[in-house]
Amino acid sequence: MLGNLNGWHLLILLAVILLLFGATKLPALAKSVGQSARVFRSEMKEMKRDDEVAEGPANAARPTESGAAPSVAAEPRKPSDTTA
Repeated sequence: MLGNLNGWHLLILLAVILLLFGATKLPALAKSVGQSARVFRSEMKEMKRDDEVAEGPANAARPTESGAAPSVAAEPRKPSDTTA
């Protein structure tokens, strides 16, 4: 859609943006966009850190490399232990 833009189109587009927002508002707009990007990036890092912490205990319950789940060895029953 925007692939057909050449240098003149971009120059006209920048001039229209400058007329709409004014030269005084553009630095404030750029600053707010930068702050928003910084906040977004920090929130993404925090979410990844929270996911890593949440997955930590779950890793212990995962199957071993052989594919079998870790099992607890049960003591064999003796025939004399059963009552009829």
